Amino acid sequence: MADSKAFFAAYDAVLGQWPVKVEAVDIPTPYGRTRTHVSGPEGGTPLVLLPGGGTTSVSWFANAEALAENHRIYAVDLLGDLGHSPNDGLALRSGKDLTAWLDALLDGLGLDSVQLCGHSYGAWTALNYALHAPERVSRLALLDPTGCFAGLRSGYVLRALPMLARPTARRMLAFHRWETGSLPENPLWQEFLAATADAPRPKAIRMRRPRTEDLKASSVETLVLLAGRSKAHDTLQVAATARKLLPHATVTVLEQASHHSLPTEQPAEVNRLLKDFLS
Repeated sequence: MADSKAFFAAYDAVLGQWPVKVEAVDIPTPYGRTRTHVSGPEGGTPLVLLPGGGTTSVSWFANAEALAENHRIYAVDLLGDLGHSPNDGLALRSGKDLTAWLDALLDGLGLDSVQLCGHSYGAWTALNYALHAPERVSRLALLDPTGCFAGLRSGYVLRALPMLARPTARRMLAFHRWETGSLPENPLWQEFLAATADAPRPKAIRMRRPRTEDLKASSVETLVLLAGRSKAHDTLQVAATARKLLPHATVTVLEQASHHSLPTEQPAEVNRLLKDFLS
């Protein structure tokens, strides 16, 4: 039986180690209230951070200080995923619903235009939003995006199935170690990943790949930051497709990174590249 109390205790512990002042706000939307963690100078350029699936807004703990130097950052618990953003309003069934939710979230935050950064499933969400509302996204950063330019490797999916079907702390950490080669350096982050096994799991949204013609028509300056050792997909294929289809894309491969080591492990290079691009 899911133990939300243990999960949210681990969530709070990771949030408690953020190196910059952070304020939690709940923004109402037609799909449900959305927990957003806000940091950085009030006059800074707005930067919305969308995490990978199951990792929540607290996953940006290793990036918050660097990104908040010049940005007003809004780290979001994805609606309907783990965290404090329950889908208790309109049903969330597709990518179109996610873009409508993000429209409502930005409206609720009073943000007409933002920079947008996402990891994995969060990157897929970010890319779909930028294709939907390019006038609201001045810059787009995608960290090892899944479902955007190539499908998941079958070996990755098969390895993940037991963890998803019957999650346990041991399976969660074993999967992370298999994909990255080691357990997380940060002990609180390791405890959080283990505790996700005890959180209620919402129904996943099918990740449909964006249409080729929509990608080619994109007008948003984009950074595609890929993990060279990612087991989630074929990095070379993703890089080639992104370069071919996105007219305003800079594609960079972090050779020593893996899919699940982003953005938390050895974050200095990720932070440098993001700051250079977003500035």
